[in-house]
Amino acid sequence: PGKQMAIDADLNTGLINEKTARLRREEIAREAEFFGAMDGASKFVKGDAIAGILITVINIVAGFVIGMLQMGMPAGEALSRFTILTVGDGLVSQIPALLVSTSAGLVVTRSSGSLNLGQALTLQIFRQSKALYLAAGAMFVLALIPGLPTGPFLFFAFATVAGGFLMGKRVRNYDDKQAAEEEAQEQAQAAVEEAPDGPRGEDLFVLDRLELEIGYGLIPLVDDSRGGDLLHRIGNIRKQVGNELGIFIHPIRVRDNLQLGAQQYVIKLKGVEIGRSDLKPEMLMAMSTRPDAGEVQGIQTTEPAFNLPAVWIETDAKSAAEREGYTVVEPAAVLATHLSEIIRTHADELLSRQDIKDMCESIREFAPSLVEDLIPDKVPINTLYNVLRALLHERIPVKDIITILETLANYAGSGMGTDFLTTKVREALGRSITALFTEPGGKLSVVSLHPGTEQVLIRASHDSDRSQGVVLDPGFTKDFLGQLERVLRAAYASGHPPVLLVPTPIRLFVKRLIEPTYPNLAVLGYTEVAPTAQVHSAGTVVTNVNPKEFAAVGG
Repeated sequence: PGKQMAIDADLNTGLINEKTARLRREEIAREAEFFGAMDGASKFVKGDAIAGILITVINIVAGFVIGMLQMGMPAGEALSRFTILTVGDGLVSQIPALLVSTSAGLVVTRSSGSLNLGQALTLQIFRQSKALYLAAGAMFVLALIPGLPTGPFLFFAFATVAGGFLMGKRVRNYDDKQAAEEEAQEQAQAAVEEAPDGPRGEDLFVLDRLELEIGYGLIPLVDDSRGGDLLHRIGNIRKQVGNELGIFIHPIRVRDNLQLGAQQYVIKLKGVEIGRSDLKPEMLMAMSTRPDAGEVQGIQTTEPAFNLPAVWIETDAKSAAEREGYTVVEPAAVLATHLSEIIRTHADELLSRQDIKDMCESIREFAPSLVEDLIPDKVPINTLYNVLRALLHERIPVKDIITILETLANYAGSGMGTDFLTTKVREALGRSITALFTEPGGKLSVVSLHPGTEQVLIRASHDSDRSQGVVLDPGFTKDFLGQLERVLRAAYASGHPPVLLVPTPIRLFVKRLIEPTYPNLAVLGYTEVAPTAQVHSAGTVVTNVNPKEFAAVGG
């Protein structure tokens, strides 16, 4: 019963399939029947053995009496002679009788099976080559005993060894053939089950969130047997970026695409291409880390993640390139960096409402009262989903989900929209947001706006709120973006990447204004900067438009 329960448990948990469970149950049934048969056979043997003992005792006693009374033998001689005769007779008669009774017991009480008795005996004796080897060994020992015919025993011993070898080889070939046929049948059955007549619903409507398609020339990068570690790198990226942003990164499907160039790869988001580049699998990519870096010989290219100039160099030129001030990376690292940057950029699109529900269930484990009090009564799932997407869109981590939920609970009943709630959450996360852009030592480099420029943007922001869109004079927009580019270029040249610091009420408006041109430039509001931050001005954007003369379109 215990073995049966173990098989049922393994079947229920999916550790084994139905076929394996059926085979194990049949094996247990055969074991039970075998032990039952042996128990029945032992009763036959037991009775025959008792009868043999009684006959032996009677023979010794009767022989002793006859020897003394009828044959006039002394007591010692009569006991010795008739005891020896009795033992010899017992060896001659009882051993064959014991074998016969054992065989009869096995035949009468044998377990049932799919084969008849003859087939079962033949299969079990000749299928096990070890049994033939043991028989050959016994005959070889008998051949060594003096008085027994040596030649016949040696002949049958060697014949049995040869038979055991041939039968063992035949059985192994048969087993291999059977295993191959069973495997082929299983694969065919699996192919039939996995290949329905038409597309299933999940195939039509469920898309992989992220896909990586590679040309056939890049297959070695994902082949472990060839030293490829790209799949391992992708696993690390999912874990690293997920921990960084506070969301679960779903598995990334990797497959080859013969329609691509041999050294091309494509990254897709929900079936749509969002990134493409080429790699040189047998070369290394060198990127300059300082302006005065020397030149290296190679193939000019562009680093795909940040669009930086780079050079493909031979592997033996790595040391020389590093001495010239270049950072040298492997092709797999180039692809991995590109993929991780795309995940960070499109994290808001990777998030789904189901992810939000799963996140709430995880929070319920360590903060059950918070979830029960807030979700969904005070903070609907849709509200939380929109706020988290807005944060991730600007690469703000959502790891501090407790603070986010508590802030939403304070303002969710105000009737304000997602933009207002997101602003309040950003203010609550101000310390964390500031830390994202603070240099070692606590310095925060910022680009600010001239008061006149601020007034123009504030007025345009109010007009845009009324018209549900960005309403701004094209001339001012061109001038503003041009001045911003000049200030940013000077800030980057100094080695201190800045953020754009603006009044909180117009932060989102300014972000939407500059995002098409500067998608990676962070825009912070005054109230989002932590009081402990050491703010360092990297420049001021001054436009040539007088705010008194400016008139917003439609204003």
